[in-house]
Amino acid sequence: MTTASDARFWDRTSRKYARGSIADQAGYERTLERTRALLRPGDRVLELGCGTGTTALLLAGHVQDYLATDISAGMIAIANEKGAAAAHPAPVFRATTAEELGPDAGTFNAVLGFNYLHLVRDLPGTLNRIHALLAADGLLISKTPCVGEMNPLIRLVLPAMRAIGQAPYAGVFRAAELNRQIAAAGFDVLATENHASKGNDNRPYIVARKR
Repeated sequence: MTTASDARFWDRTSRKYARGSIADQAGYERTLERTRALLRPGDRVLELGCGTGTTALLLAGHVQDYLATDISAGMIAIANEKGAAAAHPAPVFRATTAEELGPDAGTFNAVLGFNYLHLVRDLPGTLNRIHALLAADGLLISKTPCVGEMNPLIRLVLPAMRAIGQAPYAGVFRAAELNRQIAAAGFDVLATENHASKGNDNRPYIVARKR
């Protein structure tokens, strides 16, 4: 499978994904609250892997500019539908990736990636690209599954599901490794938090500042 096949997978599942519910609403609300506290009214924000735009629509009103992107055109189509129905100005939604953003995108004060970094095929390359897209002292804010810390059965099943087109690519790493890779890309990790309302769902919330 390739990046293009990953995009096709999310295109096929976008409507089903949009109908799904948030498994841990309390944990999600904690993530939103923490993220709002880190963002400033004058910030330019980039969200990578925005899906159908739920988080973008909840955060965009707290900053100056908000660009929400996803690899899937199907996801972005749904996000635009939701944005058109929003009572307040919606973020800009675009089907693209961090690597495809050109110089016209400028730099950002914060880059957000929720349930995102485990889905990229070249994690070091993507982290380096995020570093380049950030302004001086900009923040990377991430909350992504660390598959390496999940049930071993998941790690066994994922390759088979990918082979038959029933799952996208998913990188396998632990939280400590993710933090090391973020640091190696030129960031100082400021915080690693557990926002799950019960126990630990193996999705650390990480805040890192560009060096």
